[in-house]
Amino acid sequence: QVQLVESGGGLVQPGGSLRVSCAASGSGFSIYAMGWYRQAPGKQRELVARITSGGTTSYADSVKGRFTISRDNGKNTVSLQMNSLKVEDTGVYLCNANYFAKNYWGKGTQVTVSS
Repeated sequence: QVQLVESGGGLVQPGGSLRVSCAASGSGFSIYAMGWYRQAPGKQRELVARITSGGTTSYADSVKGRFTISRDNGKNTVSLQMNSLKVEDTGVYLCNANYFAKNYWGKGTQVTVSS
């Protein structure tokens, strides 16, 4: 069992930066692939960035070159650095831990990009 708690959301102007983090409790954090998803009003939940247990990263085309996902297995955390934010990046950002059929979610943190 893994519990995930996100933090770091907030209001930022277009072009600004924000860092959201996810703290995991429970055992075996290092074996999980970790992902950040985004849920915008009226839209389907989408995968924004993912990092495997081995550290391989992947990104949605819409955030490539702007967002960076990282993990610290010693601290059981995964973070998402978001730069050059756009209005369309607005949404609830949810942390996900996945290992085969095991799938855990945090409750999310709100990111609002607005002038």
